[in-house]
Amino acid sequence: MNFNKFINRTKGKSIGEIKNKANNETIGLIYGFLGVLGFSGTLPATRLAVTNLDPTVVGLGRAIVAGIFAIVLLRLTRQPIPHRRYWGSLAIIIGGVIIGFPLLSAWAMQQLPASHGAIVTGILPLATAIVAALRMGEKPSVGFWIASFCGSLTIVSFALIEGNGSIKFADFILIIAVIAAAFGYAEGGQLSKTLGGWQVICWSLVFSIPILIIPVALVVLENGINASASAWFGFGYVSIISMFISFFAWYRGLAVGGIARVSQVQLLQPFLSILFSAVYLKEEITLLMIFTAIIVIISVAIGKRQPIERV
Repeated sequence: MNFNKFINRTKGKSIGEIKNKANNETIGLIYGFLGVLGFSGTLPATRLAVTNLDPTVVGLGRAIVAGIFAIVLLRLTRQPIPHRRYWGSLAIIIGGVIIGFPLLSAWAMQQLPASHGAIVTGILPLATAIVAALRMGEKPSVGFWIASFCGSLTIVSFALIEGNGSIKFADFILIIAVIAAAFGYAEGGQLSKTLGGWQVICWSLVFSIPILIIPVALVVLENGINASASAWFGFGYVSIISMFISFFAWYRGLAVGGIARVSQVQLLQPFLSILFSAVYLKEEITLLMIFTAIIVIISVAIGKRQPIERV
């Protein structure tokens, strides 16, 4: 970091304040990593679930299951219903991470290997950072943008190589899912600062139930829900881990460490998802995947060192 810039950024601040900010970023990154670790199993588990279950049931039904847990938790802790001024933000979160990403990714996983989908969704950190910068007022440095862009460009290049020079329709579906998730993540991180991280995901799940229960019920009545044990395992994972527990850690990390900074940890998700895909789905790990993962990790390391200004 340029010494003069460091002096300007720390001018008027005590050593304790500077250390506290650094500690907050570290704690935020730890929470963020725990959330990403849970999210990394999402696409492999979704791939398992959609082998026997309708993607609508997998994509939307998991929020209903998670919403039941959320209702119990909110009742036990006697949380008040969020004020109306928060309802707009909750609607964005519901549209992005409760409906948009889960449903679209479930559709895509019917056609793509989980390891491939994991690489494509690696552009999520860049999308989240853009939303954070434009909507939330965070100002990442040029170095941060370069690191995020390089990591994301590597991932998109991987998708092109895997698709023999073209991006499949399912890849476009995943890109739309990523855009939806970016808005949901950024909005959730901002709202977590006032409403609380776990309260955000719980209320989002609860408010989404009336919207989701009708389409899920119609699909179940038409197609039934006969599935293998592995499919139910996948559905259980995305319902409890992906849709509930991981969000607790993720939103806490965003609130404490800053949206643009913590979103960099998402660059690790493709690598972790590839490992899960190899272990649980027996998908092949190619040298191209390993090379891509290494570049992504380097991007994370570089991006972590770049200054980010909060306004």
